[in-house]
Amino acid sequence: MNGQALIIRTEAGLTISGTRITIYDVMDHLAAGWTSKLILNWLPLTEEQLDAALSYIDANLTEVEAEYQTVLQATQEMREYWEDKNRERLAQIAKLPPKPGDEEIHAKLQTWKAKLGIVA
Repeated sequence: MNGQALIIRTEAGLTISGTRITIYDVMDHLAAGWTSKLILNWLPLTEEQLDAALSYIDANLTEVEAEYQTVLQATQEMREYWEDKNRERLAQIAKLPPKPGDEEIHAKLQTWKAKLGIVA
């Protein structure tokens, strides 16, 4: 990449230069047991970019792993916040009557939910 660093720090954290893909995205896939080939098929990266990310992770493992754990914790806290925030609103929406003309499909949906044991 013409002498540019392939791994840069952005607002999102350690990012692969020229992309919005972070080192943490790559680490998520590695933690799931994905091979380099699968990662390349899933993420829009070149082999050079993925190799740079893997090399960076390997060379800075302790530091990157600590930062990754912080990112995972922040992500979990954010997920819990929005689930709590939306829980009440989703319950209100579920109680709304069906739109005119949708009564039949709404009744079928409620029947399936009851069969599956889904409480709404």
